[in-house]
Amino acid sequence: MNHRSRPPIRLGYALSSEEHRPVDLVRNAADAEQAGFDFAMISDHFHPWIDRQGQSPFVWSVLGGIAQATSRLVVGTGVTCPTMRIHPAILAQAAATTADLLAGRFWFGVGTGENLNEHVLGQRWPAHAERAAMLEEAVAIIRSLWTGEVVSHRGDHFEVVNARLYTLPEAPPPILVAASGPDAAALAGRIGDGLITTGPEPDVVEAFDAAGGAGKSRIGQVSICWAPSEAAARRTALEWWPTAAIPGESGQELPMPAHFEQLAAMVTEADVAERISCGPDPERHVAAIRTYVDAGFDHVYIHQVGPDQAGFLRFARRSLLPALEQATAA
Repeated sequence: MNHRSRPPIRLGYALSSEEHRPVDLVRNAADAEQAGFDFAMISDHFHPWIDRQGQSPFVWSVLGGIAQATSRLVVGTGVTCPTMRIHPAILAQAAATTADLLAGRFWFGVGTGENLNEHVLGQRWPAHAERAAMLEEAVAIIRSLWTGEVVSHRGDHFEVVNARLYTLPEAPPPILVAASGPDAAALAGRIGDGLITTGPEPDVVEAFDAAGGAGKSRIGQVSICWAPSEAAARRTALEWWPTAAIPGESGQELPMPAHFEQLAAMVTEADVAERISCGPDPERHVAAIRTYVDAGFDHVYIHQVGPDQAGFLRFARRSLLPALEQATAA
């Protein structure tokens, strides 16, 4: 589907569980709704990336608070690994309950996970191909349980015995699948109701479309750091999110925040500024968002790095959202 025929871009807000306490995440979600954001995505972690970020609450508890604090905002997990730390049958129940609380305002974002979060029960960390097979089987189990029927399953990776979900939403929520490369994007196109990714990579979009994703939602995350000055924003970005400049597969393979901190020690402020749009100029951030629009994404959500979420949300309401609306209209 050509992106020019898509509906106008929907703008979202990232609820960074790694950086904020539960009560702050709930407040930030309510404030994002008031600021005019259409949706939010909340990270599902057991550990933060680095100790400086300092938080990692249980996402399903936080989502219950967000359901009560908002009335319009669509919320999704960005993303949950439904294969290792929590069995897919339990996550099917958690997501169904959350979807019922949010009454049509919940997306279930899933992915193959990171060793950082999934090693904690002592399981072996599989290679990507095996994790992808586990994800495909898990999604099938979740969809089966969402029918409300009794489910028994004995597969290559999971077993379910006489399980039935009694609390279900009026309609099952969409399942969006995260991908950072063509193979994962092909899986997302085949088993998912949409794509989640952190970069506007043409080969990812093409693989998603070719595997059945054409016409489905495409959700991209862009990291920015608003501050009253560019210098302050760059300092904040380096302090709180140096991992943005760590290349390769480290994000999936390293097991502890300390390991990310060792790599982050080699990252410079300039390195981070190449990956995170920094400063008070709304046009700079609009340009970063437009790369996703031009690649065919219909949803983009903004991760504001650092503690000053209130300042960013004021900036978004007064400057960024109007500038983006004007740019997309043009």
